[in-house]
Amino acid sequence: MNRLFGRAKPKEPPANLNDCISNIDSRGESLDKKINRLDMELKKYKDQMKKMREGPSKNMVKQKAMRVLKQKKMYEQQREQLDSQSFNLEQQNFAIQSLKDTKTTVDAMKGGVKEFKKAYKHVNIDDIEDLQDQLEDLTEQANEVQEIMGRSYGMPEIDDSELEAELDALGDEIGLDEDTSYLDDAVSTPSVPTSEPGADSMKDSVPVDEFGLPQIQSAK
Repeated sequence: MNRLFGRAKPKEPPANLNDCISNIDSRGESLDKKINRLDMELKKYKDQMKKMREGPSKNMVKQKAMRVLKQKKMYEQQREQLDSQSFNLEQQNFAIQSLKDTKTTVDAMKGGVKEFKKAYKHVNIDDIEDLQDQLEDLTEQANEVQEIMGRSYGMPEIDDSELEAELDALGDEIGLDEDTSYLDDAVSTPSVPTSEPGADSMKDSVPVDEFGLPQIQSAK
């Protein structure tokens, strides 16, 4: 059957923007190389013309330079067209990618809403309110228990006026205890003698030995 009717040609894959952009950029790089080569050739002709006199030879070189310049202009125009095409394709590619990202975000949000609804089914507002009421009642009961446990028993009943009078008297006693006038007597007491009594007077009249006793003079 294939020999009679032949095989169907395989379908070409649809055009891809990224591939198109790469192809255009590659063509642009090829044009850039051609333009650079023509620039070098133009420079060579211009240098030759500077060294030549007016005449047929110089006119011939000038004609070559004009032809090269015309080619350069043509390549530059093609390069600008390729830049415009590449820019337009990149804009389209950016817009398409942005839409894809938006769709991914929306799908993720939809999935999140489904998960939220699924989890919310297991939550009962009435049960939460009942729990809050129970916690409040238990807290009040705990406070009552602490208040009861903190009560004091057997404390004498004392009038507040008596307590104030005792407090004032206690302040007076504290003030008396802080009196330091007794230290003045200690400061005014005479100092401890540093030598034997009467030693100074004896030193002036009678010589003494190392023990402070009068020396006995030997008979001459």
